[in-house]
Amino acid sequence: MRLDKYLKVSRIFKRRTVAKDVAGMHKVLINGKIAKPSSLVSLNDQITILYQSKEITIKVLDLSTKESKDKAASMYEIISEKSK
Repeated sequence: MRLDKYLKVSRIFKRRTVAKDVAGMHKVLINGKIAKPSSLVSLNDQITILYQSKEITIKVLDLSTKESKDKAASMYEIISEKSK
């Protein structure tokens, strides 16, 4: 699954265009490497999102293409959350 679509379906970002823009600004890493919006996400990948004031690392647990709001949080596990 594409990175921008995964970030939207898992509801880490509200809109796919926002996920695409953030990844396009080199603010998203997959397994420690800068990822493009079209990068493929696999199970057990670690995705790091660099915000202005914090850094969140998640582990991919599920790659469902459509998920309800209640189940979206079960698609990933937060590994670390650091404030800058």
